[in-house]
Amino acid sequence: MVKYMVMEEGATKEQACEKIYMNDIDGLLTKTRPEKMTERHAGAQKPGGDYQDRQTEWTHCEKRRNRCVVGVSTQGGAFTEEIIKEMSKINERPIIFPLSNPTEKAECTFEQAVKASDGRVLFASGSPFQKVEYKGKTFKPGQGNNSYIFPGVGLAAILWKAKKIPDNVFIIAAKACASMVTEKSLEKFGRIYPLLQDVPELSVKIAMEACDYFYKENLATLHPRPENLEMYIRHQIYSTSNDDVINKAYKWPEKDSKQGYHNVPKLQRCSLDDED
Repeated sequence: MVKYMVMEEGATKEQACEKIYMNDIDGLLTKTRPEKMTERHAGAQKPGGDYQDRQTEWTHCEKRRNRCVVGVSTQGGAFTEEIIKEMSKINERPIIFPLSNPTEKAECTFEQAVKASDGRVLFASGSPFQKVEYKGKTFKPGQGNNSYIFPGVGLAAILWKAKKIPDNVFIIAAKACASMVTEKSLEKFGRIYPLLQDVPELSVKIAMEACDYFYKENLATLHPRPENLEMYIRHQIYSTSNDDVINKAYKWPEKDSKQGYHNVPKLQRCSLDDED
């Protein structure tokens, strides 16, 4: 997916693969590794020579000029303080994504990333972390969760009756998600994801932008295409919030609002012993 996103920015497949370094439990993926690699590893394997030291080479961030590290290894503590500090030297805003679950398997904690980068990190994790106070500033972590993307992609697939959902749709969804992050959230809190309460609106945005792709690629089977996309989408969405039909504050009649006793009307008798 990362390769495709880099290629969308104008790079060739070879240029994109050249900038991506992948590591497994044995270290950096290289063409000189004795164990057999599968076809999906082919584009990520680096040549031998300078990359022979597989166990330590991947930590040489300064040599590679890493801008981002993504952890899905479940190797707790893999992103050491040294790695984060090296990335902070060569990047104004180092990108650190420890996505492994559960929390004890995360490659680093939010607090470690904030302090080692001197508060400049762009952070998203797979596990939830608490906000961090550092140098008089409050930092709020982002959690990279599919709850931001799947509702909108699913909505788009259902509404436009898509034949299939290619990877490009998820790239479209990711860009839509990023566009909903305000500069204030990014600069003040270091947050790179929208608020969870904004997911319904994000889903509408994803469905709208995915619509163009589905129809352009002849993947949509809903015809004719709706003229007003936003109106059509909103009319198909169920709302679980209902207006309250009960007044929050009851306005008592003035005569019943006075303190003390007042004449109480005599009620008609209605028992079986009523007199004629």
